[in-house]
Amino acid sequence: MKMASLLAVAPVCKGIASPAQTSSKEIYEWRIYSLTEGNTSLDAFYQQTLIPAYNRQNITVGAFAPHTKTDQEQRFYLFVYPNLAAFHKAKQTLWQDETFRKEAQPFYNASASQPAYSSFETFLCEAFDRVPRLIRPDQSRTLFEFRNYKSPNEEANQRKVKMFNADEIAIFDQVGIHSVCYGEVLAGPRMPSLIYLTWYADEPARNEAWRKFAAHPDWARIRVLPEYAHTATDNRNLLLSPLPCSQI
Repeated sequence: MKMASLLAVAPVCKGIASPAQTSSKEIYEWRIYSLTEGNTSLDAFYQQTLIPAYNRQNITVGAFAPHTKTDQEQRFYLFVYPNLAAFHKAKQTLWQDETFRKEAQPFYNASASQPAYSSFETFLCEAFDRVPRLIRPDQSRTLFEFRNYKSPNEEANQRKVKMFNADEIAIFDQVGIHSVCYGEVLAGPRMPSLIYLTWYADEPARNEAWRKFAAHPDWARIRVLPEYAHTATDNRNLLLSPLPCSQI
């Protein structure tokens, strides 16, 4: 993978993670909003108020919209926490932030009678052992790919996570599927599952990378292994573009 800088890659975990390994893995919170028709106030709220409030706690926030216009407009926000304790602390600290409370109140007042969104989903994820911390894309990125793989049961989900840790991410690195982050979903509306995010310079680069992946001999080898059979049976795949306020 061509990157200005890469964070260290952790070894593949063969068993249960030790406390030290667990604490070194980031926590990712995905919020996926379904906007009400014609309402753009959520974008302004995030850019002007919510993201700065999280930045005051040293929390990075990614912001994305569908790459192709959809019937129901969505927004994807990714909050990056160093650990689970930081996630919990950020929730508490936000409402103790007087600057945030003052600046956010107009949005809350207006959206009470005219909602900015009809609903939003939340996924709380723990980073994979192989990529324990988010890898920042370089400035050439214009396209991201969000994938949510749902498994038929918890055991199958563990095998799918192992498949990425042991083999699949290594293939991504070789073919130009640029990793951002990978997370096992701890809690969310689609369980059990995992979510990962990758980036590309543009759509032709993305298509070429996946063509190379499909033809890679290591993929041909692992995709038929019995240990990885029936690990992901319901896949959600979306192309995203970064919003101007995105920090990823």
